[in-house]
Amino acid sequence: MPEEDLVDIKFRLYDGSDIGPFRYSATSTVDMLKQRIISDWPKGKTIIPKAVNEVKLVSYGKILENNKTVGQCKVPFGEVAGGVIIMHVVVQPSLSKTKTEKKIEDSPRKIVCSCSIL
Repeated sequence: MPEEDLVDIKFRLYDGSDIGPFRYSATSTVDMLKQRIISDWPKGKTIIPKAVNEVKLVSYGKILENNKTVGQCKVPFGEVAGGVIIMHVVVQPSLSKTKTEKKIEDSPRKIVCSCSIL
């Protein structure tokens, strides 16, 4: 594989720490990057993604789609300083558990109006 087809990517987490840099082929998909992030997630973080769909990658102000390749996400204008692309990682935990927990908590608390009109 030619050297110019390889891209160095570093993943910046919510607390400013980094995962990487790792070297990827330009044909690697965003989904593959997310799987690597989950497998290499640092121990001891308060927020931990459990699945690929909980991770969003942001590069140059755009949320990257899972089916896009690294080559399609590269900067259209010139080279990046230092040769390493920094992608920001946003973790959005699944909402299904949160909604169910709220329903359970809210159901016993039915508020009954005790107003009296005189």
